[in-house]
Amino acid sequence: MDNKKSVTVYTDGACSGNPGAGGWGVVLLYGENQKELNGGEEETTNNRMELTAVIKGLEALKYPCRVDLYSDSAYTVNAFLNGWIYGWQKNGWKKNDGKNVLNVDLWKRLMDLTYVHEVTFIKVKGHADNFYNNRCDELARAGIKKVKPI
Repeated sequence: MDNKKSVTVYTDGACSGNPGAGGWGVVLLYGENQKELNGGEEETTNNRMELTAVIKGLEALKYPCRVDLYSDSAYTVNAFLNGWIYGWQKNGWKKNDGKNVLNVDLWKRLMDLTYVHEVTFIKVKGHADNFYNNRCDELARAGIKKVKPI
């Protein structure tokens, strides 16, 4: 019998310049419990921060869980929904055009986490009316300020 807990995770990444200082934000929801996480890096890209947010959210889970993961990053979500990541992995982390996949270190970490957790990736519209996505955006921007104070 599967007794994995069901958790909802919202994630977002942001960058001030691309590349530039970046931040990531996560909101974890379990029943009535809510936890927020964020951080940043001095020199990074928006895509790296989007992936880092997902990784940090999944790494924060103490046990294998069923996860509904919401992100406004087409880059991240579509890699799983369209199966790109499985092709990249099969092709030695090369795209169909033979070029290297960017951010392989993060993709590999994320793949490892999807073997621990049963993750359903869900694309949300960014900067719209989704409360938790907007909160993650605020957290990600605050993450930038941690590494690059104004």
